[in-house]
Amino acid sequence: MPKIDVSKVAEILNRNKIEPAVLRRIIEEINRVVQPDPADENKIPPVKKQWVILVSDPEHRLPEDDFVGWVVQIPEDESPVTTQDRLFRGAYDFNASKRGRLLPVKTVGEAIENVPAKHFKEADLWVKTKTPVLILRTDNRIPTD
Repeated sequence: MPKIDVSKVAEILNRNKIEPAVLRRIIEEINRVVQPDPADENKIPPVKKQWVILVSDPEHRLPEDDFVGWVVQIPEDESPVTTQDRLFRGAYDFNASKRGRLLPVKTVGEAIENVPAKHFKEADLWVKTKTPVLILRTDNRIPTD
């Protein structure tokens, strides 16, 4: 949609012989509409995130077999090495809550599936898949035949 300056609108209305009182009310109303919303100015910009896949490999089978994992996000400027610590902090916070004391989580899988997002958000971790997904290995080559 094209944007037009309020003063140009006033000139156009003035050239078309609009009564001064009506012209003033119209311009005042236009000025109120184009004013930025103060709530938008105070908004915190969203955190940029990068994707990380947490791989479930408790038996150290990574090179030989297919395995499952979870997709999570962390802030873009943070190291992926901190992902497990963030997950642990979220699980500890949950286990300290009333619901967590009744049904504490003991494994990473239980934490990702059962801990509410608010506990992870405090640790800057966003879980994208609550159920584990299959991860396939690749040799990173495209066959030429």
